[in-house]
Amino acid sequence: MPLRDRIFALLLFFAINGIGNSRAQIQMDFSNATDRAAAGKYTARAQDWRVGGVVYQVLVDRFAPPADAEAKRSLYPAPKVLRRWEEPAARGKYLEAEKLWSHEIDFWGGDLVSLRGKLGYVKSLGVTTLFLNPIHNAYTNHKYDGLELNELSPEIGKRADLALLAREVHALGMKLVLDGGFNHMGRNAPRFKEAETNPRSPYRDWFVFGPGHQGGARTWRQAQNLPELNFESAAVRNYIYAAPDSVVRNYLRDGIDGWRIDVAMDIGFRFLSEMTAAAHETKPGSLLLGEIANYPKEWFPALDGTLLFPLRELIVRIADGSIEPPTGAAMIARMYADADFDAMLRSWVYLDNHDTPRLATRLPNVQARQLAQMLQFTLPGTVNLYYGNEIDMVGGDDPESRGPMRWDLVEKAPASMAWLRDLVRLRENHRALRVGDLRWVTAQRLLGYERFTDRAADTVIVLINPTNQPINETIMIANSKLMSETQMRDLVPVTGVKSVVMRAGLLTVDVPAQGFRVLSPDTGTRAGNSLYKYVQ
Repeated sequence: MPLRDRIFALLLFFAINGIGNSRAQIQMDFSNATDRAAAGKYTARAQDWRVGGVVYQVLVDRFAPPADAEAKRSLYPAPKVLRRWEEPAARGKYLEAEKLWSHEIDFWGGDLVSLRGKLGYVKSLGVTTLFLNPIHNAYTNHKYDGLELNELSPEIGKRADLALLAREVHALGMKLVLDGGFNHMGRNAPRFKEAETNPRSPYRDWFVFGPGHQGGARTWRQAQNLPELNFESAAVRNYIYAAPDSVVRNYLRDGIDGWRIDVAMDIGFRFLSEMTAAAHETKPGSLLLGEIANYPKEWFPALDGTLLFPLRELIVRIADGSIEPPTGAAMIARMYADADFDAMLRSWVYLDNHDTPRLATRLPNVQARQLAQMLQFTLPGTVNLYYGNEIDMVGGDDPESRGPMRWDLVEKAPASMAWLRDLVRLRENHRALRVGDLRWVTAQRLLGYERFTDRAADTVIVLINPTNQPINETIMIANSKLMSETQMRDLVPVTGVKSVVMRAGLLTVDVPAQGFRVLSPDTGTRAGNSLYKYVQ
């Protein structure tokens, strides 16, 4: 029986039998029990590594240059091209014979060995989880066209290299998540080539063939190099996740901590539910996160979390001024209210990745970019950073967004890196931003919300002004534990604004143009007394 139900049953017993306690005492006992239950909720969230952390996404080929690129050149036979690290990623031409674009087979030579050499750097950013785009054996650089998913691409490394990477990641207190390109394989995959030419092949039902499909087989988004797997085939399900030696289970046993499932919405609720169950059975507490471009509401519990496409769109459009603050607040509020909140805490809040223009290109204005990042770091969820975010790397749509890491910019210690580290510390120092609930501030012109837990001192209030004019507004904070006359502290320094005092649940605040305020109550003692001596 849930705790709340047990408490109500106990109260009913007291009322009927007249045992001992007064009404006031019963109410106090109920309140204390409720507070303990709430505290347990936040403690459980804090103990779940999947909640509220900072994920750093890496394309292994593009992140860290190899020790000896020339020694690897034979691993990139023509028409593949091994580029110099200084060369930018640029759009190529369509190769009809290969059924793909030439920039899909441009390589820079990064591998698991070179990545291991940069783990200290990743950790220094405050990262809690390292996420790698696909590394399984595939023809292209992006590796969503798998040849054999239970093997690593030779130029990336071997399974033993991955196991070693996992151990070193764990030794630094981080987790390791891989990208699973499970919806489709590549047209060069031996299974597909056999199934395509032999109707009697045991792999024939792994794919969907027919004259209604361009090229004769069902492909992902009409990309001829990406024939879709048929999850209605038991053999496919056994290969991907169901069998003891399946891809999902094998890599978890190798030491990884979870999977991000590519184009998960195309796999559907049933098969994702089975995949998640298989992962949890193999490694309790592992992560199954889906790349879901749709509204997130009904994708839980089929998945532990999703990549929050709709939230990214809202954040970026609020930051660039194309969505008004009240409208943006209403949309974000509905999304969190509709979906399972704990699943949203496990979901990844991202602003750019390998499929989008880089953030510094999408939002070239520094103030707008920092405003978007403040939303990313303070709304509920797990922060997902793309390599190079910390140095404001630029790049348009794929392939420009997939350029090699600019280590020359890192050496210059740009202001953007200090800013990102400040945001990471803000989350580290305030547990409400990692595991707290969400409540919206009543405001007319500002976008404002509160992250809170069972403790008043944890409260963080975030106020966003994406307009080109400073705003002075009186807002209401619906937090019963915030005492009147509480002095509010600015957690992020803001110049030229007045200090703020809570009075009867109201705050009158100044927020600069294209700026923000991040406030927290001062619950300490003044002149020997504390407003919070009986309210915690």
